Amino acid sequence: MLHRIFSNATEAHAHCDLYCGVYDPAQAKIEALSCLKTIQKYHDSDDDHFKARAVIIKERQAEEVKHHLMVLWADFFTKDHFEQFPNLHQLFWDGVHGAGDVKKSLDPAVAEKLLATIDEIADIFWQTDKGKQMGVYPPA
Repeated sequence: MLHRIFSNATEAHAHCDLYCGVYDPAQAKIEALSCLKTIQKYHDSDDDHFKARAVIIKERQAEEVKHHLMVLWADFFTKDHFEQFPNLHQLFWDGVHGAGDVKKSLDPAVAEKLLATIDEIADIFWQTDKGKQMGVYPPA
């Protein structure tokens, strides 16, 4: 019976939305670093098939960067954080749009700029007490 009710339902994906307490900008950084390395491999290859696959993979990973940044922005950081760090909204804007720029580009400098933005967000994340409690990979 339930199968009939939900037969036309659209599958949805989300971060847990339980405020599970597991957050880390490292997720976005890993995906952004994957974009950079994929761009470099793209330029090192003469194989058109490989290059086509590299573009697809890079674009998928850049979309994951956007997802992980949006989860941090919406679920982790609070109004108090945005007051304490007035540039935080701009950093997220730059990061999400920077990931979009990576999707549209094969320039390693664009991916490097995205990584730098994520590093700035991570610096702020680890300055918060909440980050120290919920983060997984603290800086060395």
